[in-house]
Amino acid sequence: MTDGITVKGLKKRFDEVQAVNDISFSVKSGELFGFLGPNGAGKTTTINMITGLARPDSGSINIAGIDCTGKPKSAQHLIGVVPDESNLYPELTGYENLCFCASLYGLSKPERQTKAKELLSVFSLDTAANRKFGGYSKGMKRKLTIAAGMIHNPEILFLDEPTTGIDVASARQLRSLISKLHAQGTTIFLTTHYIEEAERLCDRIAFIVNGKLVRTDNVSKLLLPLQNIHRMQVVCTDLPEDLIPGISKSFPDMVFKSKKHNVIEIENGRPISIAPIVRYLEEQGANIFEAKLIKPSLEDVFVEITGIEADIMRREKEKGGKKK
Repeated sequence: MTDGITVKGLKKRFDEVQAVNDISFSVKSGELFGFLGPNGAGKTTTINMITGLARPDSGSINIAGIDCTGKPKSAQHLIGVVPDESNLYPELTGYENLCFCASLYGLSKPERQTKAKELLSVFSLDTAANRKFGGYSKGMKRKLTIAAGMIHNPEILFLDEPTTGIDVASARQLRSLISKLHAQGTTIFLTTHYIEEAERLCDRIAFIVNGKLVRTDNVSKLLLPLQNIHRMQVVCTDLPEDLIPGISKSFPDMVFKSKKHNVIEIENGRPISIAPIVRYLEEQGANIFEAKLIKPSLEDVFVEITGIEADIMRREKEKGGKKK
């Protein structure tokens, strides 16, 4: 495989903020590459520099063998860009927006009309084709924005937080479409702060925090150190205040953590037997609602590598705020 995207020593500063700080990475042709980090980590700034929407202070950018460092628009015909916020026209209909975007890439009138209808069907927007974009729901706007980025069949697709702030059904449909595009050979650069989304979709993932890359690897290698870790989660009420010291003494080989006021997490290097734990908790007067084994995930890797707690990422996910 050849490199679809190669970035070396990329830097960008806004006043006193070093938004991107000397990052280097490559994305193989046909790869689905995830860029994972919290709000303000530098994800959108990186995409903007690679796609020619912002000029780097230093560093080099190569897309599909084309040096774009001094000529940021030279690979424009090869790429599709889906920004974190829609750049389509609210006064135009969905169909008109797609036809207009297609015209910017030089598609003939018959080609753009055919392609627009095809994508409206793919995204289940047929019935809204003649409605003005400004009246679309968030999910519909996101889907049409992605359709516009794909109108010219780009070899490389940049998706900046594609599922942020939309309903569950639309998010599921978009993830399915991203998987299909990947299977068809499209190179995809995906930024997200949805850890489970990155784990589900991506071949490789780069963690970015405060403008710096802290780790880049494929998902299986990132998860490898966790293969021998076994975890159990117990949800209960009426827990004694001094429960953790007491249960830790009774089960010295295990690590106990109180995640919330009613949730206990247990970790061990060997498989955990649920029954003795539940029996002990019931003897202490706790009422058990749920006890289940949980599989370590990319979320655990992210927390370990970056030091950023996963609940911070979840709060950002719920807010669906604007990223930089």
